[in-house]
Amino acid sequence: MTEDRIKKLVIVGGGTAGWMTAAALSRFVRNGYTEIQVIESDEIGTVGVGEATIPPIRNFLTMLRIDENDFIRKTQATFKLGIEFVDWTRPGHRYMHPFGQFGADIEGIPFHQYFLKMHALGKSDSIEAFSLPTIAAHKGRFAAPTGGAFPLNQWSYAYQFDATLVAAYLRSYAEKLDVKRTEGKVVDVNLAAEDGFIESVTLASGEKIEADFFIDCSGFRALLIGKAMRIKFQDWSQWLPCDRAVAVASRNVAAPKPYTVSTAREAGWQWNIPLQHRTGNGYVYCSQAISDDEAIMKLMTNLEGEPIGDARRLSFKTGRRKVFWHKNCLALGLSSGFLEPLESTAIHLVQTGIAKFIALFPGKQQNQAEIDEYNRLMGLTCEQVRDFLVLHYKETEREDSDLWKYCKNMSIPASLQRKMDLFASRGRIFHHEDDLFSVTSWVAVLLGQAGIPGRFNEVVNSMSDTELEEVLGKMRSRIEATAHKMPTQENYIDFNCKAVAPRAL
Repeated sequence: MTEDRIKKLVIVGGGTAGWMTAAALSRFVRNGYTEIQVIESDEIGTVGVGEATIPPIRNFLTMLRIDENDFIRKTQATFKLGIEFVDWTRPGHRYMHPFGQFGADIEGIPFHQYFLKMHALGKSDSIEAFSLPTIAAHKGRFAAPTGGAFPLNQWSYAYQFDATLVAAYLRSYAEKLDVKRTEGKVVDVNLAAEDGFIESVTLASGEKIEADFFIDCSGFRALLIGKAMRIKFQDWSQWLPCDRAVAVASRNVAAPKPYTVSTAREAGWQWNIPLQHRTGNGYVYCSQAISDDEAIMKLMTNLEGEPIGDARRLSFKTGRRKVFWHKNCLALGLSSGFLEPLESTAIHLVQTGIAKFIALFPGKQQNQAEIDEYNRLMGLTCEQVRDFLVLHYKETEREDSDLWKYCKNMSIPASLQRKMDLFASRGRIFHHEDDLFSVTSWVAVLLGQAGIPGRFNEVVNSMSDTELEEVLGKMRSRIEATAHKMPTQENYIDFNCKAVAPRAL
């Protein structure tokens, strides 16, 4: 029995992915015999200009018993109630993907079906009037949900933080739980001749580090899963054609907004992530549509505040590894694949991968059924995220550049086409196995970009038009009143989790 134990586990690469993994494993794999080691090189930097997340990140902190206010304070974070999409449908148009429900379901029927009926009757123009996080976000207000009666149970939130500070925070957490950090750069991966399992990695210093299991958090280099184990990469750039990004921080010019902004540009899109001490900015673009120098110029001319430092460049290809777990190697983060940060899913995919790995934590001998199940579940998650991102590009009226013409007319995955067809008919959305995005998320983007379906589910006709108008009117009033009572995000942070002013930037 003891021979099948994982006695040594090595994580190659630090950063957000590596230290998230180390922190979680140090918390949950406390069996008295598994040693956890992180190999990290100070020579390899990170972009670190601001990172946005989605609500499940709060579950990660809770599982690690991390105090939220302490985390917010030490990572210069702000709160995030959703993502505003500007100019994606057409120039001049904007909509919000909120972290919370639209209205409240009535007798088990999704709220948006009742909204569709009211819209058909000419009684309601925008579903956003029934979204507490949307209204609060636009007012610059924030409060943690308290639960209870509608609408106090109708919203959630995430964080916008400095990814470099998050990595440092989680490193401190993990090291207190006996994770060992080794400074060094991996230059070689040594495979066993008889079965192809990883035996050890060699550092630039010449030191060899052996382990029973290895986790690849080496980023785009994918030193273990890609270079050594030669797991192929599935290219999804035919659906997500952006392949470059430039990023830069800028000074805050006003109180940070409690939401992320994504603005469509001719050759891609620009992000704006406001933190307590600065704003993260970036331009994700297609290199066939604009040059690198032009992209940097476009980003710099669209900053709200003075830039801090020089813009940093990043090249990537969207897609995923054919498998994420192979033999005694697991890939997490960028080494496992890349899906652009349009819906802030990068950290969540790491979090999901960690959770599934802990649930299937192996022995030294490995079990192929467990490996296959992990790969199936993570593959499904990545494909669902892919479809949601592709939806933003496909459902557009824009034809003002070659990129948008291509996206509007491109063929899409059959799994996404089914969802779009169902919604176009009568606004139907179904939540499938392990789907990260809720019905509300799909409704927000489909209504925001595809428009209002011509019909609705006729089961809502069990409620009279007059009664429905009265019920929705009360919902709308209560949502507005609740948002009005919230403190501003600035006041909430000042009272609960104000960060120490950083050194001069």
